[in-house]
Amino acid sequence: MPTRSHSVAPFGGFGLGLRRAHYDDFVAGGVPVDFVEVISENYMIEGGRQLRLLEQVRAQMPVIIHGVSMSIGSAQGLDADYLLRLKQLEQRIEPLWVSDHLCWTRTSAHNSHDLLPLPLTQEGLAAVCANIEQAQDTLGRTMLFENPSSYLTFPEDEMSEWEFLTEMTRRTGCYLLLDVNNIYVSAQNHGFAAEEYLAGLPLDRVRQIHLAGHDPATPERDLIIDTHDRPVIDPVWDLYAKAMAMIPQPVATMIERDENIPPLSELLNELDRARGIANAALVPA
Repeated sequence: MPTRSHSVAPFGGFGLGLRRAHYDDFVAGGVPVDFVEVISENYMIEGGRQLRLLEQVRAQMPVIIHGVSMSIGSAQGLDADYLLRLKQLEQRIEPLWVSDHLCWTRTSAHNSHDLLPLPLTQEGLAAVCANIEQAQDTLGRTMLFENPSSYLTFPEDEMSEWEFLTEMTRRTGCYLLLDVNNIYVSAQNHGFAAEEYLAGLPLDRVRQIHLAGHDPATPERDLIIDTHDRPVIDPVWDLYAKAMAMIPQPVATMIERDENIPPLSELLNELDRARGIANAALVPA
C-alpha cells in the first residue's frame, strides 16, 4: 500500500480564492492573507503562464488545491488519468492540502461539469469510501471533502447528509471542508435546522471553512442557489459564528467568489469580518 500522510495538521489562517482578476496583486506580494486556494483543474497542465504564476504565488504563501471534477461519488470508480494529473500538480505545488466535493460529476462518456447529488445510502457510502481510499492512496496523502449545496433528495436516502459525512470520515480517515453557506442553502431548501447539521458532524475532522454568497429564492423559484457571485449574507455569518464556537481546533477560513469578482479590497473586508468573528469565538463567554 502506498505511504500516506494520515494527519492534516490544524491551520488557523484566513485566505482567498486565487482568481484571474487578482493575479497581479498576488504576484506582486503583500496581500494580507495566510493562503490562497485554486481550482485544481485549472492548473492540471504541463506548463504555461498560468502555472508559472501559481508557482510564484506558492513561493510566497501556502496554496490549497480544490477540485471540482474528481467525481468521488461515481459508481464507476475514479478516472486514473485524472488522478495522475492531479498527483503531478500536487507534487509540483506541494499544497497545504488537497480537497474536492462529496458529489459525482461524470459518467464514462460524459462530464457534466456540475456537482451532482448522490443518494445517501449504504451502497452510495461504500462507493464513496472506496473512491476516497483510491484517491488518497494515489496521492499519498489524506484529503478533505466538502459538503455540497443540495436542491433535491432521493426517496432511497437512508441517512442524513451529516450522518453520511460522519461515517465517511470514520471509514477513510479523510477530513472535512465545511462550507457554511452550503449548509445554509441546503437547510433552507429542505427545511432542516442548520444547527442540527453542525451538531451532527465530527467537528474535530474539520480543517477548512468556505464562506460565500448565493442567489436567494424568488416568487418564481422557491430554491436558493449556491452561486458564489455576491457577498456573504448575515445569516451565513451568524452560522459561521456558531460553527467557530463549536469546532475544537483552529481551522482555515476562506471567502469564495467565482463570478462578479469585486475589487480585492472588498474581499479583504469580508475576510476581516471573518477574522473578527473567529477571534470573538476564542474569547470565553
